[in-house]
Amino acid sequence: MRTLRLPLPRRRTRTRVLIGGLIVALLAGGLAVAGLTAASGPPAGSDAAAPAGTPPADVTYRDPHVPVDARVADLLARMTLDDKIGQMTQAERASVTPDDLTRYRLGSVLSGGGSAPTPNTPASWADMYDRFQDGALAAPLGVPVIYGVDAVHGHNNVVGATIFPHNIGLGAAGDPDLVERIGRATATEMRGTGIPWNFAPCLCVVRNDRWGRGYESFGETPALPSAMTSVITGMQGPSLADPTSVLATAKHYLGDGGTTGGVDQGDTELPEAELRRVHLPPFQAAIARGVGSIMVSYNSWNGSKLHGHRYLVTDVLKTELGFTGFVVSDWNGIDQIDGVPGLSAADVRQAVNAGIDMAMVPTDWRRFIDLLRTEVEAGRVAMDRVDDAVRRILTKKVELGLFERPYADRSLTASIGAPAHRALAREAVGASQVLLRNTGGILPLDPAGNRIFVAGSNADDIGHQSGGWTITWQGGSGPITPGTSILAGIRAAVDPSTQVTYDATGTGIDSSYRVAVAVVGETPYAEGEGDRPAAMGLRDTDLATIERLRAAGVPVVVVLVSGRPLDVAGQVSGWAALLASWLPGTEGAGVADVLFGVRAPTGKLPLTWMAGADQQPIHDGDGQSPLYPYGFGLTYPSAD
Repeated sequence: MRTLRLPLPRRRTRTRVLIGGLIVALLAGGLAVAGLTAASGPPAGSDAAAPAGTPPADVTYRDPHVPVDARVADLLARMTLDDKIGQMTQAERASVTPDDLTRYRLGSVLSGGGSAPTPNTPASWADMYDRFQDGALAAPLGVPVIYGVDAVHGHNNVVGATIFPHNIGLGAAGDPDLVERIGRATATEMRGTGIPWNFAPCLCVVRNDRWGRGYESFGETPALPSAMTSVITGMQGPSLADPTSVLATAKHYLGDGGTTGGVDQGDTELPEAELRRVHLPPFQAAIARGVGSIMVSYNSWNGSKLHGHRYLVTDVLKTELGFTGFVVSDWNGIDQIDGVPGLSAADVRQAVNAGIDMAMVPTDWRRFIDLLRTEVEAGRVAMDRVDDAVRRILTKKVELGLFERPYADRSLTASIGAPAHRALAREAVGASQVLLRNTGGILPLDPAGNRIFVAGSNADDIGHQSGGWTITWQGGSGPITPGTSILAGIRAAVDPSTQVTYDATGTGIDSSYRVAVAVVGETPYAEGEGDRPAAMGLRDTDLATIERLRAAGVPVVVVLVSGRPLDVAGQVSGWAALLASWLPGTEGAGVADVLFGVRAPTGKLPLTWMAGADQQPIHDGDGQSPLYPYGFGLTYPSAD
């Protein structure tokens, strides 16, 4: 998904037409006071003000003692076409106001990556969420809004939240229980800002390391992300009604990790049997865990866009696999169906008829509403299809308890960045480290009586070690959020008798140091920007730093901070050790725990490590000879 920063839209001026307009307004207000249904309200998009106030608690759909299905049926029966279309519409926070939610009956609001209130604090997030909820509840039927964010490795849009390792690191850890606990902690921090819906987990099976979203995957085999669907259980908790639970989203359906050339939003050119064998199992596992929503992928399958693919969305996902939650599009994803820029009637018609229930139309949501209304009134989208979509959405809102608890629970706000969550993240970082080389058993390092030189572009940079989808969409450099850098973790791990010297470029090292630790690798990126169609090696500046360290005659331990395997086959023989740290997040002390033997490395490669970029795509069982095979990982003591 992408984020656009736009000014808030102007509110349209209200036209009053002398006596006739006053009579219409009075009648509308009187009918609302009388407790009649939304049929008495103005059509979405009209200039008339929506009557305020919600029906009393003894109305069936507002009664928590009534079964969910009965509540949803009662509410659906009260809805006009405009109410229903509003529920199917999701707008970005920067392009919508609370009054818009009242007027257009919008069902959902989202924050794209980096779209945050000012200041970016937990309290500001909760305040913003409550204001949007005020707008939704002021509409005639008072249906609460469901707000969604990409909390893909912790509540990562919020400054101060705990940032866990990205999925590729958790795949290396290979511990479903650990991942479930991370899902629970993330959900709690989300609810501390009010947010009840997470666009996670990503269950793609990454088959080409050139793809810039590969770090969002747990690994290259279907079994690994399938096992890690335990994160859904963590997020959704014992019940969606639990105040610390959030709705999870399995994404991106289907085959986004298998595009030709690893091109983001590209074409997955596979026979159906292979698509089902490789890319479908994680979604089957997610459905078995009761995942509440599924997001459709940007990619095509053999030339046909997934956002308009009725066979895969309705016939396979909903009918064959029995998915009962709701399907949401990706950011402007339905715009791409007809191949022409901009949202068209053909895009809307094909997407909804294909089985998409909620449209993520961040800035063009008014046009979506108008187009869908026209398509329904013309009979090109059946009312039964609309009712099915709205029923699915309303069911999750009821199950989440949003009608009873629509506002942020401020008692949970203190959980954001809490010590227990940071300790969990540190545990996850340690578990995710994969030791690939350890010549002469140089690791673990001695914390006492040692002289250690630390260098590298990623040694003292919270932003770099956290990667993309951290505070902003593409991520950033420097102290973008509170945390412990890898350098700080190293310094905290050693005895006072050990000297730790740091210079990012390695300047100042000499032969008196017993070991040099070079923390190098990638800088942050997210989708699109992260694709690597050409070379996949270390940057020249990182290579120069490592060579400067080696020239001093000191053994070099390379700590690789990256979202994927890098092409290092030409250099690794000169390194004493190689530790794949992936993108560890805010708790860099977890890397130091492994470097100093506080815990032994137990991570295993979730991806086959190429011997050269020309091997891409490379994966387990394809007959190629990698530098390190899938599942490889050393522990202590070890030498190669």
